[in-house]
Amino acid sequence: MLASGGNAVDAIVAANLVLGVVTPYFCGPGGDLFAIVWDGRMHGYLGAGRAPAGVTPADIAARHDGRMPFLGADTVTVPEAVGGWFALLERWGTRSFGDLAAGAIRLADEGFTVSDHGGAQFVEARAWYPRAQSWQVQYGEVEPGTHFVQPASARLLRRIAEEGPDGYYRGPVAEAVAAAVQAEGGGLRPDDLAAHAGEWCDPITAEYRGTTIAELPPPTQGVSVLEALRILDGLDLPDDPVARTHVLVEAVKLALVDRDAHVSDPDAMAIGPADLLADAYVAERRALLDLDRATSPPPGRPQRGGTAYLCAADADGLFVSLIQSNFAGFGSGVFVPEWGINLHNRGSSFSLDDGHINCFAPGKRPLHTLIPALALRDGQPWTVFGTMGGDAQAQVHVQLVSKMVDDGDDPATAIAAPRWRVDPGTWWLHLESRYPDAIPIGLRERGHRTADAPAYDSAMGHAHAIRIEADGFHAGSDPRAEGAARGV
Repeated sequence: MLASGGNAVDAIVAANLVLGVVTPYFCGPGGDLFAIVWDGRMHGYLGAGRAPAGVTPADIAARHDGRMPFLGADTVTVPEAVGGWFALLERWGTRSFGDLAAGAIRLADEGFTVSDHGGAQFVEARAWYPRAQSWQVQYGEVEPGTHFVQPASARLLRRIAEEGPDGYYRGPVAEAVAAAVQAEGGGLRPDDLAAHAGEWCDPITAEYRGTTIAELPPPTQGVSVLEALRILDGLDLPDDPVARTHVLVEAVKLALVDRDAHVSDPDAMAIGPADLLADAYVAERRALLDLDRATSPPPGRPQRGGTAYLCAADADGLFVSLIQSNFAGFGSGVFVPEWGINLHNRGSSFSLDDGHINCFAPGKRPLHTLIPALALRDGQPWTVFGTMGGDAQAQVHVQLVSKMVDDGDDPATAIAAPRWRVDPGTWWLHLESRYPDAIPIGLRERGHRTADAPAYDSAMGHAHAIRIEADGFHAGSDPRAEGAARGV
């Protein structure tokens, strides 16, 4: 798209549409979308869908033995990706949606050969959705090497190209989406889709050693990245790799505890980003960080993930950081066969505990792990970056910022480096096997419970970045993913 004269927004929407066809286990029109765009100033877009207006916590509790399910119809909130694509194109697009969708439509109509990596995703997902009959009919026999054709997906994209977002949120598509959810016992209605409303916002920022890091506000966990970086900004990072990793992990743990305690739909939050990033509060949290010993906070609420992160930049100074997701794999397991839509399970982030900040409520937005990011220097874009990975997203942001700012790494070097992630449900620390043995040994001596993770583990996220320098763009794509850094 860039080579044909399109801009960064044209390119990123076209790429996202293709990914919805070739990686339906990460993203697509049944999920949500978030973005940060720079066009001379920063703009944030929150494409976070709301819970059905006619469903109560008691309804869900009665259907699921008092627990918020992880999969199924009651985890489906209104998908906002389609609204997000059109919101971006209305402000910056230079091509029609039909032009941008042409590649995705061709791949859906004519098919594509499923890669080894992609085929493994299909095979693994079968165990997630054993009773999802429509899903099994669509995907149950896809293997590595399968030539996979999806005419219903092409039909959907053509309809949206002809009718705009109303082609999705009203009429036959909305009715089919609601019917699929209701057939599985959920309460999503066509009126819920008709009332969809993503929103523009101002990104939130924090300084880290002279670099401004921009994230999106709640309901995303972007504030958790900024809180961890603010805690670290007041410390001199050790040169010793064991000591440094320990300090980074402990800062992230403090931020994730606050995420689970305070971050949700901003309409429900009593403590907001300004409070969590205030100097006095950050100093209090920093004082809790033991430079020598690991802490063991109460268990939090883990957030799994399966998402696509994309970034784009063009010569006219338009920069885009975008993330789009079904949440976990193919999402809820509710599939709309007439239109090829996998409905996400973002509502599984809700709790049914009426004392919890993320307690389910009609029309409420759940906590989102999705966090596109932008780093600025001297008020101008320096690096657009982000990653997929659920809980790992905030943790990877912190690691990448530290490597790029503290160590001066270029994006490709920072992204390819070994990674860790800590599990908020257990506080076990997972480290890729590429770390030297001395690092996990040293961390265990400091009280961390460590677990080995495979080299280039997908659970550590698929990060991508574009750096803007005087001599041009410097990009990096994650070796953990099938992505690529491409330029024209």
